[in-house]
Amino acid sequence: MKDEIINRVANSKLVTIDLEDYYPEGKRVLFDIKDWLFEGFVLREKDFRQQVADCNWNDYKNQYIALTCSTDAIIPGWAYMLLSINLEPYAKKIIIGDLEQLETSIYQDIINNLDVSGYQDKPIIVKGCANKPVPQNAYIMLSNKLKPFAKSIMYGEACSSVPLYKKK
Repeated sequence: MKDEIINRVANSKLVTIDLEDYYPEGKRVLFDIKDWLFEGFVLREKDFRQQVADCNWNDYKNQYIALTCSTDAIIPGWAYMLLSINLEPYAKKIIIGDLEQLETSIYQDIINNLDVSGYQDKPIIVKGCANKPVPQNAYIMLSNKLKPFAKSIMYGEACSSVPLYKKK
């Protein structure tokens, strides 16, 4: 047929990677310790340890936790360590920071463990416009990991991609 529409994208060697496909399920929690401080600013060791002892850590089962303090209190390193030690049997991941740093850390683990050897000498499109909270740093980490393998790297959709890298 002369007027037959041919899907050249489907017939190409083009490989699409969507970071949303790797998004791990699990609740993300910002654990703010300000409520465990005297007047929100002073960490009293005895009182803090009592809060840790009284906490139902099982409430954090299978969750991703970002430990933070939203006040200008000076929090000693051991306090975060103590929280982490108690959360570790329950939580999937624990960091000090905000929710964006937590997502970046989650994706760093995913991308570090991603086998990209199958992308050798292939043109790759990294899909953008995520519906899930894929951090911008994940795209940077992925492109750096793909670069030694890929023939080319583009961003977006096959119909409107932005070229980023082409092997010489």
